[in-house]
Amino acid sequence: MRNYLMLLLMAALSLNVLSAQNINSNKTGNDRFSIRAQAMMGKYLAPSGNIEELDPNAPTGLTLGIEFPSSRQRPWQQYLNDPTVGLGLTTLNFGNDAMGEGIALYPYIMIPAVSAEHLRMSLKVAGGLTAVNGHYKATVNQVIPNRTFGSMINTYLSAGLNLDIPIVRNLAINGEFGFYHISNGRTVEPNKGVNVLYGGVGLIATLNPDEGEEKAPVHFPDLPYKWSLNITAAAGAQNADMEDDRKFMISTFHVGGVYSATNWYGIGLGADVFYNDAVSNETKRGLFCPEHEYSTIDKVRIGLSLNNEFKFGDVTAMADWGIYLFNPSRHYYNFDHERKGHDSRLPLFYKSDGPGSQEHWHYIRFGLKYRIWDNMYLQALAKTHLHICEYIEFGIGYQIPFLRKGQRKGGGSSVFHHSRNWWKEY
Repeated sequence: MRNYLMLLLMAALSLNVLSAQNINSNKTGNDRFSIRAQAMMGKYLAPSGNIEELDPNAPTGLTLGIEFPSSRQRPWQQYLNDPTVGLGLTTLNFGNDAMGEGIALYPYIMIPAVSAEHLRMSLKVAGGLTAVNGHYKATVNQVIPNRTFGSMINTYLSAGLNLDIPIVRNLAINGEFGFYHISNGRTVEPNKGVNVLYGGVGLIATLNPDEGEEKAPVHFPDLPYKWSLNITAAAGAQNADMEDDRKFMISTFHVGGVYSATNWYGIGLGADVFYNDAVSNETKRGLFCPEHEYSTIDKVRIGLSLNNEFKFGDVTAMADWGIYLFNPSRHYYNFDHERKGHDSRLPLFYKSDGPGSQEHWHYIRFGLKYRIWDNMYLQALAKTHLHICEYIEFGIGYQIPFLRKGQRKGGGSSVFHHSRNWWKEY
């Protein structure tokens, strides 16, 4: 920790000098950016048996970030109260030689919540990749191997509150409290992953603050549609056994209607059809009964979901919660359950326990989609049961937004073609 504080002090002094040198530059106020340095420490939440067996110290880390404030020239920036975007790099020490270290690289966005003269609070959301050196294959010969990470490359997901307290004109104390998750989405087993509640403190320096003439904010029209229909097809692969590298195919078909409650948020209902080839006699997953001969229909699930969309221009973040209406594989166990019996069908809403702890009667899907051309988008999502990921999927989809009556042109289509500069037509 003493080394972290020394690094933060050196970074702050260097950034303060750089900022002073930029005061007489010809840059405009819209060219300013900030550098953030922060030390962090955390606590493992719901640690797996393997983490308890390894008994690590508290996870620590050092974060460096470069941030760019809103230019106030795009619709989504106006709708979200001028958020800041950034790129972060975090070095992580997981507190044990077997668990090793990691380095995460991720973009992030900070949406202002409180903005006052001596206090700025923002909601921070981040997502990227983490490389770790203490994965299972690297530690398999140790007395206690690390079964927390099955692969070197993992996802990094984080959310929390960020607090800045200015101390001089271009320097502020920074604090952060949040949560991060690291796993590979069951692409490679084992995939216990880590869930960490963390706190951090550091400094942030703004380069070229309030210099030059800032561009006036542009005022944009509201979205010309309220309802849209999303149609998406996705696929991926899942590893179901720690001893076997075989991948099983997964796929999803989704249809959902979304109502744009605001310019940046939509809510709606969707229907999902899932196919998971890992529901099979050829996997050793404890959930399934080896005496049952699995058919194609056992691999299919159908669900109804509540869809949430958070819009950032061409990028949309999604968080869906659903329940299974058709789930034939939910009743197969590989032993005689004391309450449920053997090979007996569970009710639609059941408590997940025993070998079924990796499955549940409901599911969560969260991820991103990116508009690549008019109404067409690419999508990456993780499907989970509570905090345990089932798989990661990648897909392509088409959004059909329906123009409000007052926005439809005579004789024209009622479907809105969502070009990047759509507001110039309204």
